[in-house]
Amino acid sequence: MAIVNQHLCVIELKRLAIISFVALGACAQTSAQVSQAVVAPAYQGIETRLLDGDLVNFRVRMTGAASPQEVTKYAQCAAAQYTLIRGYGFLRHVRTTTAKDNGLWSADAVYTISPSLPRGLKTIDAEVAVADCGAAGIPTV
Repeated sequence: MAIVNQHLCVIELKRLAIISFVALGACAQTSAQVSQAVVAPAYQGIETRLLDGDLVNFRVRMTGAASPQEVTKYAQCAAAQYTLIRGYGFLRHVRTTTAKDNGLWSADAVYTISPSLPRGLKTIDAEVAVADCGAAGIPTV
């Protein structure tokens, strides 16, 4: 009789261990879902200033960016759409600075815009960039 009771105790402990493992797994999924919802990007606006002829400044703000690259990409998307609005097809990246203050990311970027492919290494086809931004859900001007 004592052997049967020990065997039943072992089975009950295994069953409790499995239930605990499943419950912890459900909690882990919930935490991951919550953290994903917290970091969803929220685009806070675009400011555009024509500096000189083909030189344009873009200032953007957003929350929920995981890295400076995300706010930099937002500025590039704004620049690409602005280029198309002006009737041009290409832009060249000059510089971008980023900052984060209390969860609000900002980027201050400068691009040159042109009707033909500009000289330089950081050239961008505006139509391709705007299409990529749309596919990624990043707003433009």
